[in-house]
Amino acid sequence: MSDEQITTAEYDVIVIGAGAVGENVADRAVQGGMSTVIVEAELVGGECSYWACMPSKGLLRAGAALRAAKDVRGAAQSVTGGVDPAEAFARRNAITHDWNDDSQAEWLQGAHIDLVRGHARFTGPKTLRVESSDGTVTRLTARHAVVVSTGSATLMPDVLGLADVHPWGSRDATSAQHAPGSLAILGGGVVACEMATAYASFGTQVTMVVRGSSLLQGQEPFAGELVQASLEKAGVSIRFGAEATSASRSDAGVELHLNDGASLRADEVLVAIGRTPRTEDLGLENLGLTPGDWLDVDDTMRVRGYDWLYAVGDVNHRVLLTHQGKYQARAAGDVIAARAKGEPVDDAPWGKHVATADHEAVPQVTFTDPEVASAGLTAAAAEKAGYRTKVVDYDLSWIAGASAHADHYEGKARAIIDEDRQVIIGVTFVGPDVAEMITAATIAIVGQVPIDRLWHAVPAYPTLSEVWLRFLETYGR
Repeated sequence: MSDEQITTAEYDVIVIGAGAVGENVADRAVQGGMSTVIVEAELVGGECSYWACMPSKGLLRAGAALRAAKDVRGAAQSVTGGVDPAEAFARRNAITHDWNDDSQAEWLQGAHIDLVRGHARFTGPKTLRVESSDGTVTRLTARHAVVVSTGSATLMPDVLGLADVHPWGSRDATSAQHAPGSLAILGGGVVACEMATAYASFGTQVTMVVRGSSLLQGQEPFAGELVQASLEKAGVSIRFGAEATSASRSDAGVELHLNDGASLRADEVLVAIGRTPRTEDLGLENLGLTPGDWLDVDDTMRVRGYDWLYAVGDVNHRVLLTHQGKYQARAAGDVIAARAKGEPVDDAPWGKHVATADHEAVPQVTFTDPEVASAGLTAAAAEKAGYRTKVVDYDLSWIAGASAHADHYEGKARAIIDEDRQVIIGVTFVGPDVAEMITAATIAIVGQVPIDRLWHAVPAYPTLSEVWLRFLETYGR
């Protein structure tokens, strides 16, 4: 293609990746008075909208609603069947707008953010070459900043024959149009547990192959234990301490050979052992960076060693959660605009230009049965960080709100209290519908609310949130 056929444009800010995180960076930059363009190779709205958060929760919801109904006498008698997989997939299709991003592209236009569709590669500092699917080339130059927000992808292990059987990654699991008769899942983390929960509700025979000795490692141990019990009750087989050593596919399905000498056959295999950054084909070598690496950033999301390059969301490997990436995005968009105008940057703790909550105040929900909702540090993480703590546990089934919620409510709650400052630094809830309780915990942690003040935050009765009062009573102040 000749130079005459190449479009060139210059903006204050270029954002690579139009997922939820990239959209937030661009929006804040525009609000700060910066001309901004966003580059997207796939769908505007990105992973969360089409292959992760939204479709996965859509697939999980039917089973969760059915289980809730079965656990309330009066409703249970009206439940005469199980989840209808076809309808669950159809609802998921509606949530993803059948993978059509017209409405998201319209939002960009309304927010005064330009869109260039195509694959972006760095050609040098602040310069990019974007090639679209039809071969059209656009050369972009940034006056002030380029933001990499390309996210992460499924990490595929180096297992003999695995690539040849065309395993599912998380995208395949959330975009499938039917439930296989059997599914093997490699991994025991959030994606593995959520997809095991969803597909078991569709009637799929699920087997999990977990390298470690427990599920949801990194969470409080009781979270993995309660989720394990629920999955096994739903018919999921879990093999701990096992790894796949080879794979092959035949007309009978996929056969996995494990390190203990056993073998496993399933219609499909889902790989959910971790994530890898989408930085392999961005031209990072032209900036002196290594393709395929995570991008190391400071608390303003600026890549260390560069005064114009930022990395936001999964790609910086700080916290691989959409809501935390959007939080980072707001900080980055604001700081880029401030620096461009020569304004002082508020980099003090809790300043709007820094993403300090990434370190010890992260909220997270795993939408299994039961749900796992946590914020801040676990007991083990707090001990490792050197805090002098007291751990307060409480059985959620003892709360009046639990009795009203379900006939057989099972759950557990834990609070981690910093004894020196008399504030809560970590909370975990495990039980039905605890997801909506976690923001209160996050506020208490981020706001460093003293224990003595929490006595005056009176929980409504009868709700599950009465656990806050029980935490205080058990703590003894």
